[in-house]
Amino acid sequence: MPKFGKLSKSRLFTCDHDLILVFDIVIQTFDCSILCGHRNKDDQGKAFLEGVSKVKWPKSKHNSIPSKAVDAAPYPLNWKDEERIVYFAGFVMGVANGLGVELKWGGDWNKNWKTEDEKFRDLCHFELEE
Repeated sequence: MPKFGKLSKSRLFTCDHDLILVFDIVIQTFDCSILCGHRNKDDQGKAFLEGVSKVKWPKSKHNSIPSKAVDAAPYPLNWKDEERIVYFAGFVMGVANGLGVELKWGGDWNKNWKTEDEKFRDLCHFELEE
């Protein structure tokens, strides 16, 4: 059974309890890494400047404590294998749904079951619906 490494655990533990719950179940079946949980002001500024985020501090759900967003990806991560990342996202969304946790995924912001109509695709991003 897969398990999180120390870095993934430390990143996940900066997140909201519901995100921790979802990914504690995901990791039991699907090996993955937590890329980002909470982002401080400097990290958010860097993410914005690099185009990884579309919002400045403190507007991202990554900026709250605990974080209302998490970036996670299948392990090992291959950015060129979008099909695997999308498959992983579907698995995560299914786990969340089964737990009654409402998530929004960065590959389908408007939740219309289409990925091709998104202007900003953030395939490894998951955030709590509020």
